[in-house]
Amino acid sequence: MSWMEKLYQTYEAALKLPVVEGKLPLMPISHTSQNTHINIVTNSEGNFIKAIVLPDKTVCMLPATEKSAGRTGKIPPPHPLADKLQYVAKDYPKYGGEKPSFFEQYYVLLKDWCDSEYSHPKVQAVLQYVSKGTVIEDLIKENIVHVADNVLLTQWNSDNGEAPALFKLLPKDKGVLDQGSALVCWTVEQAGDPAKKTWEDNTIQQSWIAYYASADNNAKGLCYITGEIQTLAMNHPKKIRHSGDGAKLISSNDWQGFTFLGRFTDEKKNVETLGLQSVGIGTIATQKAHNALSWLIQRQGFRNGDQVYVAWAVSGEDIPAPLVDAYGMMDDEEPKELDLGANLAQDYAIKLKNYMAGYAAKLAENEQIIIMGIDSATPGRMGIIYYQEKFNREFLDCLKKWHQEFAWYQRHTQEIKNDTGKKPKTKVIYPISSPVPKDIAGAAYGNNVSDDLKKKTIERLLPCIVDGLAFPFDLVESCVRKATNRVAYANDEQWLWEKNLGITCALYKGFRARHPDLNQRRNFDMALEENYHSRDYLYGRLLAVAERIEEIALSVSGENRPTNAARLMQRFSDHPAQTWLTIYKALDPYMQRLQTSRTAFLNNQREELETIMAAFSIDDFNNNERLSGEFLLGYYCQRQKMKQDSAENAANYKAKQTKNLDDTTSTGEPE
Repeated sequence: MSWMEKLYQTYEAALKLPVVEGKLPLMPISHTSQNTHINIVTNSEGNFIKAIVLPDKTVCMLPATEKSAGRTGKIPPPHPLADKLQYVAKDYPKYGGEKPSFFEQYYVLLKDWCDSEYSHPKVQAVLQYVSKGTVIEDLIKENIVHVADNVLLTQWNSDNGEAPALFKLLPKDKGVLDQGSALVCWTVEQAGDPAKKTWEDNTIQQSWIAYYASADNNAKGLCYITGEIQTLAMNHPKKIRHSGDGAKLISSNDWQGFTFLGRFTDEKKNVETLGLQSVGIGTIATQKAHNALSWLIQRQGFRNGDQVYVAWAVSGEDIPAPLVDAYGMMDDEEPKELDLGANLAQDYAIKLKNYMAGYAAKLAENEQIIIMGIDSATPGRMGIIYYQEKFNREFLDCLKKWHQEFAWYQRHTQEIKNDTGKKPKTKVIYPISSPVPKDIAGAAYGNNVSDDLKKKTIERLLPCIVDGLAFPFDLVESCVRKATNRVAYANDEQWLWEKNLGITCALYKGFRARHPDLNQRRNFDMALEENYHSRDYLYGRLLAVAERIEEIALSVSGENRPTNAARLMQRFSDHPAQTWLTIYKALDPYMQRLQTSRTAFLNNQREELETIMAAFSIDDFNNNERLSGEFLLGYYCQRQKMKQDSAENAANYKAKQTKNLDDTTSTGEPE
């Protein structure tokens, strides 16, 4: 239960933090969150004023009992104030409601609250209104709910026009819905009271918390989280990941089979008076822990379907998210386009160091960081799939190491802002960054990777990120095979190949930096290493030069088709010596085409080819064994160097032309 203790401590610490506008507030105990659909407005005497349908996905914090917060079963216990129409509307059966009415249970709970010393005027106004039994009748008059022959509609006939707003919000089962499942929240208008919405009124929250604490008759015992004698929880909260989440982290209702076999003799009839023999968790402790987890997930959780990961500091201070790439994490300044200067890697390292140092400075010396992953195998049961506790220095060092060792040029698109009101255009940028885990799964297994495989991949990646473990070799190999199979990408998917190539280079670079064999470890630069004479690296450089020659030749003649180097890339990686002869011989006609139109360019490329081939040993050049992913690093770096040289040449030519023009103008000679 270490995770629950840390969450409880986090809740206590978060209460002291200032409320940030626009961010989800911490939920008070004895409350739950739920999607609400209808807002009914009354005055302080409980007279109906109006009703409105709320926007889609409006989530409110509602007072709740322990049982209603995790309610299931045939007669679900009511919430004490805001609830579904089948609870709050006394006249629900009168209009043929599909489901049973639970108004009596709701009314008793609400009246007990109002009759107590902790009563609240707005709650009394709601009680006075629902006692009249005209909720459905009033909503029909306001055109909120709809009937035919005094029976609530379950379907909307399109012949009658556009479906009403409420019909667009409620869930449907085989095209049928129940208007009685619409959840009602209350607004009570009082003169001089700015907090008219009951779900935003802090005095109502405190009123309910005080009443419920006084009325709780559950067994008392030792809480294993706080170490204090508390009222023990019989039901634990759900709605952890979102307001519709029915899965629980703690649940024990198997009284017939397996839960209590062994040394414990618990029976359902005595648990509520004596508590569980195995473990006791206080009602307040479990609510605070679960509320803290839900709050953290909403603020900073990483979601992958039902799978959720969250990292947090027990003090509640902000920390960097572990499953975000460096580009998304450090997006405080304008990223560079494909600017391949030698200092970019150093600039990135300095920026990353300063970024992590900024977080370290705000955290206490022995601040604990918790990393937790949860997932549900069924709609009602959830499990913890990953849990780690670290000191802040260890966590930040591992995170910095991941973003440093797995950094490479990553393809991103960025919107170009404009003031015309038109749809913004986008440009391609290549910031230095670590790849995002979801994209790693796509690069390894294809864009249509299944959700289960994506989940398993992220589970495997998390220890590499937060624990500094070696990267799985099979993932690297899968990415290398996908990146070398360039012909598998259609012409309109070359952007995806470029993206996956950057991811693969990052993974191979990081894999070698953490290689289990110390003799195989190497830190690769993100710029061309001209003095590095590894066979695989040199062969990658050769392929890039051959591709460049053919690209320019095809461009000169106006042809638009893949180069031989691109088509034969996978074969080249499997049989480099043999395939290189094929590619090199095929360059002759393209070189002849460039001999007159691009003589200087051709001479430079021939010289580059000769320099690279001269760096080979004879045995390495004739070695036809499969290339490792290292050849992609050589290929990528050679490509970027040639693009950089081309950009510099174009800039120098433009500067020279401008200078000549200025010289001509200054002498007074005609332009």
